Amino acid sequence: MPHIEINSDGALRDYCRRLASSSPVGLDTEFVSEYSYRPLLCLVQSVDQTGQMAMIDALAIEDMSPFWETIAGGDREIIVHAGRGDMEFCLHATGRLPSNVFDVQIAAGLAGIEYPASYNSLITKALGVKPSKHETRTDWRRRPLSSRQITYAMDDVRHLMLLWSTLAERIESLGRTDWFREEMAAWLAQIEHALTQERWHRVSGNSGLDRRSRAVLRELWRWREKEAARRDKPVRRVLRDDLMVELAKRKTADLKRIRTVRGLERGDLQRHLSAIAEHIHRALELPEEDCPGRVATESVPQLSVLGQFLFSALGSVCRQRGLSPSLVGTPSDVRELVVYRLHGRKDHPPALAQGWRAEVVGRLFDDLLSGNMAVRIADADSEHPLAFDTIE
Repeated sequence: MPHIEINSDGALRDYCRRLASSSPVGLDTEFVSEYSYRPLLCLVQSVDQTGQMAMIDALAIEDMSPFWETIAGGDREIIVHAGRGDMEFCLHATGRLPSNVFDVQIAAGLAGIEYPASYNSLITKALGVKPSKHETRTDWRRRPLSSRQITYAMDDVRHLMLLWSTLAERIESLGRTDWFREEMAAWLAQIEHALTQERWHRVSGNSGLDRRSRAVLRELWRWREKEAARRDKPVRRVLRDDLMVELAKRKTADLKRIRTVRGLERGDLQRHLSAIAEHIHRALELPEEDCPGRVATESVPQLSVLGQFLFSALGSVCRQRGLSPSLVGTPSDVRELVVYRLHGRKDHPPALAQGWRAEVVGRLFDDLLSGNMAVRIADADSEHPLAFDTIE
């Protein structure tokens, strides 16, 4: 079925009226993120329940909000692949996310196919379809688009509905539909939290800072965000992470000392040193109790050994149950569970102690840590050599 092309606001409104009666709706986006504060949306590809595909030229349309309102509204199922970026566009445009999202990449992990799987790998493994080669370095801002670019873009939704139905059926046959719904709800909550909360604590290199330095870093992060938005520039082009951390370590608002930091000699940064110094001063004047504390980390001498042991067990259990280990948990998740159990903490439980992950590995790990279960090599030649035995 040939796709339709939408390149005007009127055509978009007409299309959205038709799309409003469709469920599910599949979508993908093409964007460029290297040159602006937020990624620049260039193209949206969508497919409705009949298989009709559409290519929406976001650069030719003044107001994309009717499309995102349609996606966010109602209870229709929205099908995406690795759709975090797609959902971020929706959240920025409407202030909310769809309530019913099916990410085929996550579904593939729960179906035991692969995680994280590229779209091409997924349609090959799940559908037996060999995709065409990708336009890996396309500048989607340029017009007109070539026929090769258009074909590539539309291929990203061409198999989306069949992929959705195939994976949904497989998950249901495995009895994991509730697991998937739980995972998607948590995934959407994480996206919303990440975009609505300050993320200064994710600046690389901040882990060793004391409370006052963390206060300085937070103020610099806030200034950088506002300045990047004002200039519509990527945040790291305004002020790099390593420079913010260095300024936080020095804890000085003295302009002469700030100028001695290697990396601040750029002309555009020189013009903003007074503003930077003002924000540092603001952090230095904060009462100690208003400075952000560090996340408490408890020392577990045996953590390295236990973490490696339990992560190996996690991989074995997941492969036996037809799950992708990388979806279930990371080495960091395992270590968090060990600390949580050994210290009897009562705060928010880690991922492996909640929901379907607790059912798969969390309770097993509890038994292993308490000595109520043992691991042995049942068959060294087997694909699943480990066996777990309850100790009487």
